[in-house]
Amino acid sequence: MKARLAAELERADCVAAVVLGHGDADPDLAAFAGGAHLGDAFVVVPRGGAPRLAYYTPMEREEAARSGLEPLTPEELDLARLVREHAEAGDFLAAWLEAALAASGVAPGRLALAGSWPAGVLVDAVGRLAERGWSFVAGNEALRRARKPKSAAEIAEIERVAGVVVATFRAVAGRLAEALVRDGELWSEGERLTVARLKRAVALGFAAAGLSEPRGNIVAPAEEGGVPHNAGTPDRVLRAGEALVVDLFPRGRLFADATRTFCVGPVPEPLAHAHAAVRAALEQAHRLAQPGARGWYLQEATCALFAARGWPTPIDTPGTLSGYVHGLGHGVGYELHEYPSFRREAGEEGTLAAGDVLTLEPGLYAPEPGGFGVRLEDLVVLAAEGPRNLTPLPLDLDPRAAIASGS
Repeated sequence: MKARLAAELERADCVAAVVLGHGDADPDLAAFAGGAHLGDAFVVVPRGGAPRLAYYTPMEREEAARSGLEPLTPEELDLARLVREHAEAGDFLAAWLEAALAASGVAPGRLALAGSWPAGVLVDAVGRLAERGWSFVAGNEALRRARKPKSAAEIAEIERVAGVVVATFRAVAGRLAEALVRDGELWSEGERLTVARLKRAVALGFAAAGLSEPRGNIVAPAEEGGVPHNAGTPDRVLRAGEALVVDLFPRGRLFADATRTFCVGPVPEPLAHAHAAVRAALEQAHRLAQPGARGWYLQEATCALFAARGWPTPIDTPGTLSGYVHGLGHGVGYELHEYPSFRREAGEEGTLAAGDVLTLEPGLYAPEPGGFGVRLEDLVVLAAEGPRNLTPLPLDLDPRAAIASGS
């Protein structure tokens, strides 16, 4: 990533990048922080030089050391004096940045800014630095391009998180498979099985594995699953014969993401036909996801498959809210949605390459009352010979298939 970022800086004619944030809460900074838990901090990346980490308080010195970066300590930058002399937040940030840049051997010039900071404070600091010879460009996109292919360590962490996702799906499938059906409703452990109860089980499983859910999850039955980002109504009781879209995307140091669709009991014919089409689209996507392929080419092929089976798609029916309504996938890493891109207008970030970690997630949606959603999503890492599935769960609607696969 450092070499790719250096190339991005040269292309933008920048002398350095500054990546601001609050430890692993900011994805740009997290790509450098190595899992360190920090408060206010930033990384200075001189073009062609080694990145250095500036952190605010000596109480975080051991966390800063975990990053593996050369530190710019509060003592080296004399932060105690800067705090006394610069009472306004923007003035202090400008002084802190200038001290860190000087200590990193970076003279005034053009900087790429990435990460995040309170907007008003950053605007004030940038204005003050501009008066001292600095200029600025947005660096977030450059950093996202630089971190598109994942390192072996990053892939290992995503694979670890994906393993927990697979185990959690099997637990969800087990709860569904063991449920009793009474008057069409699902019952588990003497109570109606609701969306909230499944979500609680998912959250406990992730917490036990040290994972968080900063973006929540999706447990969406019937017509709620017919709207792709509907998270599911907590008190909704699950019923036999309904589709249930379960989309889990927890984070360790990096994210993982997968989706399966279940149905307990007899499957209605429209749901069965939609599921067969989505399964065929996912299998096709696995075949087409090769290094050098354009993400948009995979999207076009998915739309063609669905259109041939009578479903509207974004290509033949722009703006459609039923049928196939979204893109085929997205990159996954420090953010839930990263590069590579599957958009038509994407540049180099739209070309799949070895080392990319991405989802393949075709879906079909019928959001009307009595409708359903079907989405099947695998998380893959792209190797030279093609995709390797990090979430190798069965694709069946019957939850018993997921249990059998783990036995």
